Amino acid sequence: MAQWNPWQVMDALRREIDQSFERTGVQLPPFRTAFLPGRAAREYPLINLHEDKDTVYIEALAPGLDPASLNVSVVRNILTLSGEKPRVATEVKPEAFHREERAAGKFVRNIELPVEIEVDESKVKAEYKNGLVLVTLPKAEKAKPRQISVQVA
Repeated sequence: MAQWNPWQVMDALRREIDQSFERTGVQLPPFRTAFLPGRAAREYPLINLHEDKDTVYIEALAPGLDPASLNVSVVRNILTLSGEKPRVATEVKPEAFHREERAAGKFVRNIELPVEIEVDESKVKAEYKNGLVLVTLPKAEKAKPRQISVQVA
């Protein structure tokens, strides 16, 4: 006997609604499931990604993160941030909460870097400071723009 899973039903409904809007040309923001058990990880932490001539920078907003649980990896043009955000008030019983808006749990975030950027994976640096994960991705020499001199004939 098959079990009824309300999350599967909601996900199917969401896909149908998304397809309806796509047919009309309207774009909706992605559905976020936060840290719901058994669901895909939400886009957490929220990030800013920018670059200069030599480096790509990622600033990830992650207050309350356990820095010991943080893992950062780079493979080709995908940066992966993963870790765990612990519950703050562990001595408070769940039934005592009137409101609980701060999510906790494990997360994984894959960030696609701009296609034209190649990163020197051996020189990647990451630090956790004031609730921000700061990742510095130096560009590989072949990815840096080169000045080409033009000869006048």
